Amino acid sequence: MRNLTFNSYRVNSLNPFHPCNAGRTPEGRLDLINTPLQRGGVRVAELFNRFNGFPCVCLAVRNVLGRALQCNAPTLLTLPCIPLVLCLLTAPSSLPAAASKQMPVISKWGRFEQSFRSRVAYSNPLQDATLTVLFTSPIGEIHQVYGFWDGGKTWRVRFSPNLPGQWTFKTTCSDTANSGLHNQTGEFICTAGTGRTRFQQHGPVRVALDHRHFEHADGTPFFWLADTAWAGARLAQPQDWRLYADVRASQNFTVAQWAVAPGPDTSQQQAFTGFTDRIGINPDFFQRLDAKLDTLSRVGILSAIVPLSEMVSQDDGAATLPDDQAALLVRYVVARYGAEPVAWLLAVEGDSRAKGAGRWKRIGQDVFAYQEHAPVVLYLGETAKLLEEFRDQTWVDAFGYPSLTDVTDDALKLTLTGPFANEWKQEPARPIIPFAPYENGIGAQSRKRFSADDVRHAIYWSCLLTVPAGVSYGGYGLLNWDSTIEPKAGEPLPEGLPLWHMALFMPAAKQVKQLATFANSIEFWRLRPEPKFVANQPGNLSPRRFIAAAGAQAKDLSVVYVPEDRTLEILLDALPPSPNVTWLNPRSGENSPAVAVVAARTCQFPTPDPGDWLLVMKAGK
Repeated sequence: MRNLTFNSYRVNSLNPFHPCNAGRTPEGRLDLINTPLQRGGVRVAELFNRFNGFPCVCLAVRNVLGRALQCNAPTLLTLPCIPLVLCLLTAPSSLPAAASKQMPVISKWGRFEQSFRSRVAYSNPLQDATLTVLFTSPIGEIHQVYGFWDGGKTWRVRFSPNLPGQWTFKTTCSDTANSGLHNQTGEFICTAGTGRTRFQQHGPVRVALDHRHFEHADGTPFFWLADTAWAGARLAQPQDWRLYADVRASQNFTVAQWAVAPGPDTSQQQAFTGFTDRIGINPDFFQRLDAKLDTLSRVGILSAIVPLSEMVSQDDGAATLPDDQAALLVRYVVARYGAEPVAWLLAVEGDSRAKGAGRWKRIGQDVFAYQEHAPVVLYLGETAKLLEEFRDQTWVDAFGYPSLTDVTDDALKLTLTGPFANEWKQEPARPIIPFAPYENGIGAQSRKRFSADDVRHAIYWSCLLTVPAGVSYGGYGLLNWDSTIEPKAGEPLPEGLPLWHMALFMPAAKQVKQLATFANSIEFWRLRPEPKFVANQPGNLSPRRFIAAAGAQAKDLSVVYVPEDRTLEILLDALPPSPNVTWLNPRSGENSPAVAVVAARTCQFPTPDPGDWLLVMKAGK
């Protein structure tokens, strides 16, 4: 099943059960493939010739134009008409007669949800029963997902169909005597994708075929630009969370990283209850969380969810769950939110309190290894040796690591030359996400705060020291949704904005917008680190002056980041053919012309002004 593209219009191919396909072999069925589009429209004759023998095309054109046309008609269908024709070809009304049975109708990449009523009131549903559902696609593919308990006797399953047509499902319950959950069947119709968000238009996010970056289901590149609000989804009031989502979307963030557990929400409830050796689920907690995820999805922000946070930096003193109970909680979160625009973020930061590699390998295998899932990003903290522990784990889709842990020279050298800087060379390849230091956070050794300049330098260095897939940002005050209101100077009463609100507008948070704009203007995934491009490396004298360079293997694109020096000297081999060279200001996003002083083997580029700059070199046309 393919797509038909008319410039900005992309419409899914027709369901194989369409009446026009009755009696046809799969090879002979109507399939709306890429059709050339003249400027302004496509000629009817072109549609007729392309889809000869399918009366539904003639009928659709006639319904739009109000008259029948000959197959050689020269009439030009303009862009406003084309979607109407295609809607007639893909709408539920053109599907088989079974659709008249009041089947649910879900758009491609939308969320199908079905509720079930249990015949048994379990004392602890998480422990006492397991619900799995098999979904069968129009072409016979099988997808298995878990259902979840949602309070009382209500159970639900959520699923996102990826193919237009008629789908069926069948349930299996571990308690086979429970007829309300076991052996339940149903069906629904999936239509062409609709909606305005990036996920509705392009589908869920996955790892691209090169295993170096992320993309949507239709192949559209996805640059991971994440903000961090670990406790935000739990602690934010609904109106505050909407403000957060709107601001971050306007700043071009594409991902929000937040945690489900442990920790209370606005109602002082937690995700799970009971003793650690036999936990129960709190459905009220999750129902409030549902709305927070929907808020992010509506503005085009992917939720990178930490089902169970055990990061040292986020340690709240809570008792550690046994492996089997942690796996049950993670599986519940995946069942509840797996049909949404999500990724899964797991953190492994050493071996204390049973938080080591062995524990999360067991949990990951149990939850992710044997079923389809959204991308799993494994954050390794500062423990680089854990890379080897998880390199052979096929359920791990991407690695994350801290790009800079302090502002000392030793910490900078570790960032620029340490094991994480060489991870991109390892096999199997995976997307790598550097986690920038938290803006206004405090370095562990120096006890100095990370400035906007420190954060920005770390972001651009780390993006060019690996194959860029994205970066994670975090701002102090927003991480744990700090609602403290600092008093204004000279005023006796605490007035003003809470810290989380002010953190939304810290300098580096606004400046990362320039990175997103730049990344989306090039084929960022083709870049590879090219340290040899730099003829004179000032980073050898001071790590703060380190110049990072990257280029495409086709030699048609090169990028060099200069943190503070006023002159950049690179080899002539770094220049693409007939290069178009400009300076990009990472602080403002403004472009400036680049002027070079050319020598026999090298060329020098003076920066336009003091500060950090990005030199962008593209092959001329």
